Amino acid sequence: MRVLSLSFVIVVLDQWLKLLIRQKFHLGESLPVIPGYFNLTYLRNTGAVWGILQHQNEWLVVLSFGVLILMAVFYRWLVDDRRVHCLAIGCMIGGIIGNLIDRIKLGWVIDFLDFHWAANHWPCFNLADAAICVGVAIYAVSTLWMSTVRRAKVETLADSRG
Repeated sequence: MRVLSLSFVIVVLDQWLKLLIRQKFHLGESLPVIPGYFNLTYLRNTGAVWGILQHQNEWLVVLSFGVLILMAVFYRWLVDDRRVHCLAIGCMIGGIIGNLIDRIKLGWVIDFLDFHWAANHWPCFNLADAAICVGVAIYAVSTLWMSTVRRAKVETLADSRG
C-alpha cells in the first residue's frame, strides 16, 4: 500500500507541476530561479530522460507499459519485504506513470527543471524523471549494500565454524 501511495503522490505532484508550467510559460520560455544555477524552462521532450532517444515516443510508451507490467508481475521478488525497496519501486512507478500520461495525452513529455553551472548545462528534466532516477539509484545501492552485508555474514559464519 505504501508503494501505491507514494506512486500516487509522485504522479499527482508531477502532473500538477507540468500543468502549472504549461499554463504559466510559453514553449521555450525560461525563468531564472537561482541565477547562474537553476531555471524553470518549458520544453517538450519526445525522448527519454535528458533527451536521449529523441522522437521515440511510441516506443517509449510500449516500453513504459512493459516495465510496469514486469514490476507488477515480479513485485514480491523486487521488494523482498524491504522498506527501502518499497520506496524505490514507488518512486519508479510514480515517475513512469507521470511521464506515460504525458506521452499518451500530449505525444511528448514536459520538462522544466533546468540546472547549469558556468559552461556546464544539465539537460532539462521533470519530477517524474527525477523520481525514476532516484528510485533506480536507491534500489541499486540498497541491493548492493544488502548483498555485501549477506556475504559478510556468510563469511563470518564460515570462519566461526572453520
